[in-house]
Amino acid sequence: MKTTLNINDQILRAAKVRAAESGQTLTRLIETALRDHLASTSRSQADFRLRLLVKRGRPVPGVTVNDRDALYETMEGRS
Repeated sequence: MKTTLNINDQILRAAKVRAAESGQTLTRLIETALRDHLASTSRSQADFRLRLLVKRGRPVPGVTVNDRDALYETMEGRS
């Protein structure tokens, strides 16, 4: 498919040099680079796993989960 893109002059020059050095067309170089980029982006998103850090502790005297103000005072060292 033919399309028109606006590409920074320096990037285009570098791509043309790289294509010539590797003996491939500019089209092939850009297709390969774009394909690799898209594959790595989707792969990195699919590999993401959220790991939760679980800490064990002891209840603090005078603080319950139902008493938010006491919790904040204890955390801020005001109790």
